[in-house]
Amino acid sequence: MSNKKVLMKNWFKQIFDYWNKKSPLERGFRGVSKNDFELTPKKVFRSISNRKQRFGRKLRGGLILSVFIIIAILYHYSVPNQLFNPSYSTVLEDRYGNLIGAKIADDEQWRFPVSDSIPEKFKTAIIEFEDRNFESHAGVDPFAIVRAVQQNYKAGEVVSGASTLSMQVIRLAKGNPERTVWEKLKEMAQATRLELKYTKDEILALYAAHAPFGGNVVGLEAAAWRYFGREPDQLSWAETATLAVLPNSPGLIHPGRNRDALKAKRDRLLRRLYESEKLDSLTYTLSVLEPLPQKPLALPDDVPHLVSKYHTSGQKGTKIRTSIDLAFQKKINSIVDRNYNKLRENGIHNAAVVIMDVHSKEVTAYVGNTSGSANKHGQRVDVITSPRSTGSILKPFLYMLKLNEGEILPNSFVPDIPSIFSDYSPKNFTRTYDGVVPASEALSRSLNVPSVYMLQEFGVPKFHYYLNEFGLTTINRSPDEYGLSLILGGAEATLWDITSVYGSFAHQLNSYDPGSAKKNRYDSVHFSIAESENQQVSDKPATVSSVNEGAIWSTFQAMLEVNRPGAESNWRRFRNSRKVAWKTGTSFGYRDGWAVGVTPEYVVGVWVGNADGEGRPGLTGIKTAGPILFDVFDVLPATSWFSEPIYEMEEVMVCSKSGYRAGSFCPNPKSASIPKTGLKTKMCPYHQLVHLDESKKMRMNSSCADVSKLAAKKWFVLPPVQEWYYKISHSEYRKLPPLAQGCGEEDQITMRLIYPFDRSVIYVPKELGGKVGKAVFEIAHRDQQSKIFWHLNDEFIGETDTFHQLAFAPKPGKHTLTLVDEHGERLEHSFEVVAR
Repeated sequence: MSNKKVLMKNWFKQIFDYWNKKSPLERGFRGVSKNDFELTPKKVFRSISNRKQRFGRKLRGGLILSVFIIIAILYHYSVPNQLFNPSYSTVLEDRYGNLIGAKIADDEQWRFPVSDSIPEKFKTAIIEFEDRNFESHAGVDPFAIVRAVQQNYKAGEVVSGASTLSMQVIRLAKGNPERTVWEKLKEMAQATRLELKYTKDEILALYAAHAPFGGNVVGLEAAAWRYFGREPDQLSWAETATLAVLPNSPGLIHPGRNRDALKAKRDRLLRRLYESEKLDSLTYTLSVLEPLPQKPLALPDDVPHLVSKYHTSGQKGTKIRTSIDLAFQKKINSIVDRNYNKLRENGIHNAAVVIMDVHSKEVTAYVGNTSGSANKHGQRVDVITSPRSTGSILKPFLYMLKLNEGEILPNSFVPDIPSIFSDYSPKNFTRTYDGVVPASEALSRSLNVPSVYMLQEFGVPKFHYYLNEFGLTTINRSPDEYGLSLILGGAEATLWDITSVYGSFAHQLNSYDPGSAKKNRYDSVHFSIAESENQQVSDKPATVSSVNEGAIWSTFQAMLEVNRPGAESNWRRFRNSRKVAWKTGTSFGYRDGWAVGVTPEYVVGVWVGNADGEGRPGLTGIKTAGPILFDVFDVLPATSWFSEPIYEMEEVMVCSKSGYRAGSFCPNPKSASIPKTGLKTKMCPYHQLVHLDESKKMRMNSSCADVSKLAAKKWFVLPPVQEWYYKISHSEYRKLPPLAQGCGEEDQITMRLIYPFDRSVIYVPKELGGKVGKAVFEIAHRDQQSKIFWHLNDEFIGETDTFHQLAFAPKPGKHTLTLVDEHGERLEHSFEVVAR
């Protein structure tokens, strides 16, 4: 029903209501007022017509407003929030902003992420060449449009497009669509919106980052490095002008052709810059004489493994400012290359070095592997983050923890004899033994057997727990799976983790404050490479364990005594020699060589080996990784040494022989500074008071003589096997005199089997001719001159004196070996022979 008919119907209804004395307002009448009711039908229809006209005008106004709003919305969103969305190269800079490496974008283009600013030279050149009124127009240059129309009309073809830099940014963002009038109009509109959204400098930065520069080079920064090998702000006027004209004709950069055309174009721009007084005459003259770039250059590749690390770890396509010092990184690269030339003669092809600044907690150099793009020997593997067998590199941690627990003192004796631990039989690298050895010497000489004894006493589960607390993330199997081999390379760790832990201990010692409530705590320091990493871990709590600074300092002191390689072995002779606490490690099968060095300022970690795990003769930590370590320290700035944490140390009297706290029978005790936790250790167990007859060749006691008339003497006594090995290298050792007859029986063990161990399984080797060989059985006896009678399964097989070794070939099966000396001392052991 039309509006006119509705109004007519309502009018007649009002007449009816009036006759019935009812108000039109009471009946809910709408559309016609009371005054309208009083009008004649003619006036009513005129009023209705006027209202229709007013309604039409309002409708047209609303439609116009709606169209305007829609256009405004479309205009507002004509430029998306993210104007460009290509793949970018992953770019790494050093701490000073120097390029140290980059990885090409996913679309195989060298396209660096957008920079915050562009050099003034390029800004001047590109505005002069592309858009002289850039600073004054609002995205579209009317004067350029008029000029373009005139030029195109005169030429009879399109020779000028009047595109501003803002319009070119829009075109680049849209992927260079087909050139049409409609497309040009859209670019103009979008360019004005771009000007409202971005500053002039931001627009220039977008243009500089996405303009084509020939081949697979996109953006000013990538072009500067590819064609001139420098940062854009380091280019000359001629080089800058060359890059300014390239986006207009990127094909001109081809090294084999178009050289004259490119040079002419560059020189015309230089001329315009000179005429506009942007260049002086001398600069202009010299600039036009500069040659054009030749073929594209390779980008810096000083930290390829670090670039790959960030490219594959969620930061692909970003520019990362790192803590690397480029000048220092180049020196370390050179050191690794120089040593690699020697190592590869022995079939050793991989090495890695990481250097951490203890004070700043930053990485200053990162060499993930030896150089080599062919990856023939696994050079692309980043060894710094690859788990490798630890060898002996964990021994200082055990030494430190035992000091921390008060189980040993720095120089207390540890057993060093052939031993078997539940079918595990460790051996020293040199296959020699000292009987007993000071704990610090066992560490500095990296002796295996004493380390296993210390771990057995400390406990594998507890040591495993601490290693995890320290931050060794790859020791993730159960303690039972590792067993005692944990201390000798039975676990795997990364060079990054190992170096970080040593660095964390150095940082704790540097931070020692006797007045601080936070002391005797190990804080796992996060050593970072990129600025973003510091932000990511700022709110994360550090891994904390209780470690006494006195134990740390004593451990570093012991690590000072590790023999250095080559010419460094005489470092103590020079007053100005650098103090470095260091430790090496060699894995089973000569597969991994480790070296870590610590000073208050730096911690350096080195690994050498083959990425595929191939072992090589002579691949030891001291021969391969050690020389690299000290080559690195030679180029480091001068370093100092740690201050002794005196409030965590205690001066006590210790036995000059055994290193234990001096007991009443220890002769010539001496004062020593030990960690306070060492006050819990026991007194020296190796000295006892003995009474001798007048000849001083026999021991006597109260049961056979008047003790007051006997000569009392403090005597250093070792158990038989320890004594047997100890006196080989200690000619001053004097065995305990025998007990005189009538004075009772010896209360000490005088005889012990060295090989085979009790309840062990042995193989009898075959000789070259195929005959069954013989196994050499060995006994330690306190009285070396005493005779020993040998019995196998109760059958006499021979006797020995002085040198208690006997070779024989027992048949496969279980056997019992019985040994009896001339004094009736009896020793019995069982073993099993297994045939091959």
